[in-house]
Amino acid sequence: MMRTRPLKVALLGCGVVGSEVARIMTTHADDLAARIGAPVELAGVAVRRPAKVREGIDPSLVTTDATALVKRGDIDVVIEVIGGIEPARTLITTAFEHGASVVSANKALLAQDGAALHAVAEDTKKDLYYEAAVAGAIPLIRPLRESLAGDKVNRVLGIVNGTTNFILDKMDSTGAGYQEALDEATALGYAEADPTADVEGFDAAAKAAILAGIAFHTRVRLDDVYREGMAEVTAADFASAKEMGCTIKLLAICERAADGGSVTARVHPAMIPLSHPLASVRGAYNAVFVESDASGQLMFYGPGAGGAPTASAVLGDLVAVCRNRLSGATGPGASAYAALPVSPMGEVVTRYHISLDVADKPGVLAQVATVFAEHGVSIDTVRQQGKDGEASLVVVTHRASDASLTGTVEALRSLDTVRGVASIMRVEGE
Repeated sequence: MMRTRPLKVALLGCGVVGSEVARIMTTHADDLAARIGAPVELAGVAVRRPAKVREGIDPSLVTTDATALVKRGDIDVVIEVIGGIEPARTLITTAFEHGASVVSANKALLAQDGAALHAVAEDTKKDLYYEAAVAGAIPLIRPLRESLAGDKVNRVLGIVNGTTNFILDKMDSTGAGYQEALDEATALGYAEADPTADVEGFDAAAKAAILAGIAFHTRVRLDDVYREGMAEVTAADFASAKEMGCTIKLLAICERAADGGSVTARVHPAMIPLSHPLASVRGAYNAVFVESDASGQLMFYGPGAGGAPTASAVLGDLVAVCRNRLSGATGPGASAYAALPVSPMGEVVTRYHISLDVADKPGVLAQVATVFAEHGVSIDTVRQQGKDGEASLVVVTHRASDASLTGTVEALRSLDTVRGVASIMRVEGE
């Protein structure tokens, strides 16, 4: 039997995502009510520019006083899609303290202060859901937190930023340079006017922190995530990748150590074999590859951003939270019982692709090989090309730690026969 009194929802933010949330709540009201067991009512919308016309939203619901809205006391669920750290953090905490559960899409805040927010949610016996914070419409948080709760996740490897994937895909498929591909992404609306958060890996790093925390039952903050941008990736790197049967993606990688005693989280460009499922993820799409003991390999794929896809994830959380509200229960909260240490990047072990500019004369290869051996880095393959006294030397290593590779490169730079290090790139996904 359906309850007739509606559950009241406050919406913080009415931009690209917020406006889609409001639209779907209105157009799908009957379906949402049937799925929840009670109607849901949009009780207020907090915005910065109240004079702006918002189609489908009753102007009487619009307010600039977000604090007063979340303090009303009759609000059942607050949906936060304003982003950033403040005032979002204070508003979410205030919502909990005044009786509301929260649905958020705020990856930056959750990566930085997720543990503190979960603590307040637990103390006030309220829900904090955030499926939309990581990969838009792709169901990922709930499968990791609930569906795989009985399994042991060992690795999460993913493309979690559509802008960077579009740029790298364009460079791969057309031979365009980085700036040319970025300009096209901006013109098409995939990249912001200031693309720093995307191309420097900040966005992906926040998502990696959230994923690692859930996957490994460990508190992982944004500061724990190693981050490397993609502005230095060149057409020459893609040419080298193709010769190896690879392509290049900006990856978020969260791993449990082989001995199970620690975890790592990192974001950086990497070569992956064309045979890997992530290699075929094109355009602005996202995909996340999960490896676990019992389930084996799973891949989640779909649009990772945009108003409607992100709103879909928000509404999915809204349904779950409202159902919990009606039953007097709360869903799963933070699980950090494992409390594993997060290892620094220097301890991460992977393969490397190193391109060197060297003198084209006898003995160079032997010198380079000696440096690798002295630093305990085993060489898998070497390719050398040269003419007119100059040459390029491409070395692909077996698995080595980041620290040992760093020492190797420093020693290579000191050789008279090495003119420079053209590029260094990790090789993942094998």
